[in-house]
Amino acid sequence: MNFTIITPSLNYGRFIGDCIASVAEQLQEVSDSQDLRARRPHSLKVTLEHLVIDGGSTDDSAEMVAHFPHAKWSQEPDRGMSDAINKGFDRAQGDWVMWLNADDRLKPGALAEMLFLLEKSTADVVYGDWDFIDEGGHFLRHVRTPKWSRFVHVHHHCYVGSTAAFYRRASVIGEGHRLREDFRYVMDGEFYARLDTAGKRFEHVPVTVADFRMHGMNASQRHLGKTRDMETVLAAERQHVESRAIRRTFGITLFEDPYLNGLVDGVLWVVARFWKLVLKVGFHRRGNR
Repeated sequence: MNFTIITPSLNYGRFIGDCIASVAEQLQEVSDSQDLRARRPHSLKVTLEHLVIDGGSTDDSAEMVAHFPHAKWSQEPDRGMSDAINKGFDRAQGDWVMWLNADDRLKPGALAEMLFLLEKSTADVVYGDWDFIDEGGHFLRHVRTPKWSRFVHVHHHCYVGSTAAFYRRASVIGEGHRLREDFRYVMDGEFYARLDTAGKRFEHVPVTVADFRMHGMNASQRHLGKTRDMETVLAAERQHVESRAIRRTFGITLFEDPYLNGLVDGVLWVVARFWKLVLKVGFHRRGNR
């Protein structure tokens, strides 16, 4: 089985070494796994391709990546994070493809755990759980995700962590599905809603795949809070507009008037949040039997 991991990067030198080291450890962990050898003593062969797509960093990112010979570094101008990831999609050769942000990291043994689950899966997108960590890499909290629900995804929030999701190259990347480059904050949310509309199957697996680092400059978090600064407000509204566009395109829209639809969105958000809790409780009860 072949994996491709895509890491978009721009001036994240202080984190990227941690990210790439977490990938470098995966192949050795797969090879050393007694469980894998017991199940496939003669046919185990796993390859890993790590594409680091840099948009023109001026910090020490290149020097950090140079310490890891497994990583394929390319530096060229891009039109943003979605464009960088799409370049990785275009070049990916793995059977399963994921993107791992430069400030995130894989859990030790994550690919070894995912290997047999992916081999058995018939889904197009397979996703697991993740942990939030702080800027220094210390644990904050664990995130357990329920099974896929288009309604919850569209009307509550995108709860499939991009840093914990794997895409089948043959049926997703190979069919030409790419991120929208005009989305800068909720590109994963739009991508998943579009894949669902195209009939792609999602599957959750009970594996903690990665650490998602919170450091104040995350694209989806940097505009939170009250402010009177016009530039900050405009940036925050851009993020809200992307989520609203997903709801209008893939969700329930009852009126032509945007303000009436906004009121409905509030009600649906509450319902979707409740349904997510129901799914999570039901899913984990079944998993514990």
